[in-house]
Amino acid sequence: MAAKKIIAVCQSGGEFETNKDGSLSYNGGDAYAVDLDQQSKLGDFKQELAETFHCNVDGMLIKYFLPGNKKTLITVSKDKDLKRMVNFFRDSDQVEVFVMAEEVVARNVSNMPASRSSRTTVSEAVVPAAVPVDIMNADDQFDMDTAIETPLAGSLFDMNGDKHRRAATQWENTITGVDQRFRSFTEFREALHKYSIAHGFAYKYKKNDSHRVTVKCKSEGCPWRIYASRLATTQLICIKKMSTTHTCEGAAVKARYRATRGWVGSIIKEKLKVSPNYKPKDIASDIKREYGIQLNYSQAWRAKEVAREQLQGSYKEAYNQLPYFCEKIMETNPGSIATFATKEDSSFHRLFVSFHASISGFQQGCRPLLFLDGTPLNSKYPGTLLAATAADGDDGVFPVAFAVVDADTDDNWHWFLVELKSAVSTSRPITFVADFQKGLRESLCEIFDNCQHGYCLRYLVEKLNKDLKGQFSHEARRLMVQDFYSAAYAAKLEAFDRCTENIKAISPEAYNWVIRSEPDHWANAFFGGARYNHMTSNFGELFYGWVSEANELPITQMVDVLRGKMMELIYTRRVDSNQWGTRLTPSMEQKLQNETSKSSSLQVLLSHGSTFEVRGESVDLVNIDHWDCSCRGWQLTGLPCCHAIAVFECLGRSPYDYCSRYFTAESYRLTYAESIHPVPNVERPLKSDLTVAAVTVTPPPTKRPPGRPKMKQAGSVEIIKRQVQCSKCKSLGHNKKTCNKALENDASPSLALTGLTSQET
Repeated sequence: MAAKKIIAVCQSGGEFETNKDGSLSYNGGDAYAVDLDQQSKLGDFKQELAETFHCNVDGMLIKYFLPGNKKTLITVSKDKDLKRMVNFFRDSDQVEVFVMAEEVVARNVSNMPASRSSRTTVSEAVVPAAVPVDIMNADDQFDMDTAIETPLAGSLFDMNGDKHRRAATQWENTITGVDQRFRSFTEFREALHKYSIAHGFAYKYKKNDSHRVTVKCKSEGCPWRIYASRLATTQLICIKKMSTTHTCEGAAVKARYRATRGWVGSIIKEKLKVSPNYKPKDIASDIKREYGIQLNYSQAWRAKEVAREQLQGSYKEAYNQLPYFCEKIMETNPGSIATFATKEDSSFHRLFVSFHASISGFQQGCRPLLFLDGTPLNSKYPGTLLAATAADGDDGVFPVAFAVVDADTDDNWHWFLVELKSAVSTSRPITFVADFQKGLRESLCEIFDNCQHGYCLRYLVEKLNKDLKGQFSHEARRLMVQDFYSAAYAAKLEAFDRCTENIKAISPEAYNWVIRSEPDHWANAFFGGARYNHMTSNFGELFYGWVSEANELPITQMVDVLRGKMMELIYTRRVDSNQWGTRLTPSMEQKLQNETSKSSSLQVLLSHGSTFEVRGESVDLVNIDHWDCSCRGWQLTGLPCCHAIAVFECLGRSPYDYCSRYFTAESYRLTYAESIHPVPNVERPLKSDLTVAAVTVTPPPTKRPPGRPKMKQAGSVEIIKRQVQCSKCKSLGHNKKTCNKALENDASPSLALTGLTSQET
């Protein structure tokens, strides 16, 4: 009786991917079918595969999955293993076989005895299509997801790969021969790696330690080899012996090469210096185009991290530089505040910075109005940046102080406000526009005397939308939010009531929420502070934009980038303001002119006192001694309203004399009178400077989680989300496929066919 045959579906050239359940799936490549039975020989099987896939028998590995197990790969290394594979699949008549080069086995997989099949599991080794070729040396840090392989036969040296060959030509002389010297073994290994790519061969280490390195060509029988060791009485590494002849010919061309993240990082380092926003997908594209090496997104991203650290220094070391950095800030910018705090284990807790130019500018020229907000930091060690920004006389953003903290907590906000109080201590009562969270509200009242806390409308609307129970159409929600904003901006109680009644008509529940949300903290009709019609805490979006550009840098460099941006902003605005010829700042001058144009149609009834009646679409009373108008526009904005300007024209007075002093060009120039100065040696401080600081600061214990970080800047809150609406019953929260009413209607005819009514059933 003839031996039963099974079909081996042999696949090569693809790659394995790990699924969520830990199983492996093979994608891409070519497939070829071969008949096998109990008498089949492994040598014959390999020879047929070598001819089919155009590869060498030497170094070929054959692997397969056990029936029902997609997590473990079994290696066929001898005839007995092949026979065992046929037995495993004799009932299914078919087996999937994966053909790959020997180099794709990770170095940390234990070699099994010759009498047993070796196994490769997901937890023990790298997915076969993403494992390095040569044996890892002692100085390389190997990651399962950072080693990349590519067949040079299909990239650097094929007929379509001339451009790849040109990119590697620059490395042909990284190894020149005997007596060539290197500063370290790491430098030697990097040069050897580039040399092998340029000349198209694979190599392996015979000896590789801290004293000597011996390397030979990967191809059996090829005489190429190199020996390097430490030069006596020096730290230099010198090539002592080298055989430059290769006899492997085409075998070397089909070799596979690894590209560690360190190697890719060294390649892209210079480009990253020029283009800090060099994207991982562009890195992968450039490496593929220039060197023929395929990277996935995460590999390119990690290579960028390595390159950035090579350029900018260690993230970990940056925390240890904080004592020196804070000292240098206060030394180069006298009057500034730069302080940090650590936890009991010396790990970073928080950092506060306020430059003297910011402190002076706020006190001398800015309104007593501060906006508090925070934004997440997506560096290697995540945290939160808290900021206090002010509005200058031209309604431009003026950063006053900021802090980097390990988490957005009430305790960190309280600490930030205490430090802020020491920076901006003033007799003027300050109005804050900030979130309404309980901890922040209590801290403001406790730390700042006579302050006013205006709730940020953005956060209020987000909470309103979240707290509303019941289903509202997208249009209904949009109108409620619109009415809520109108109620907040309404200057008079009557207008506020009209807006809230509109909300009540849509949803009594929403109306009750609005009334209970403390309108005296957010509605112009009730608010006792001076917000100048600034209703949201994300006023400082310009500053947060700077943060988003620099938040992936080490902490000291991120702070210094912000310092540089602020320094440039102050200088630019100072120069620009010196060219102004108006009494007020440009934006306030325009607003005053707009109000002046409205005043021409108004009628003023003169009086011997300081109160005047002004008639137009409505009748308003203006008290010029108290800078007050019944329309409340003058009080809310700090600029005379059209009614007051009409009175000034009748009295022959100038409206400029009745504008808030904070809107004058003089106050604006006082805001930007002081300068922020550079802080030297931020990126690479001298070791002698670092030894002065006795305090050790380590990074926070929490690192950034894997995956692409979620970018959510201050001010980017999505207020209204459109709900799903059924196209059949027009209800919200489901679609026509899951509509219960549609199912009931569809069921009615079947009831009629049975002769029963719905009530009888």
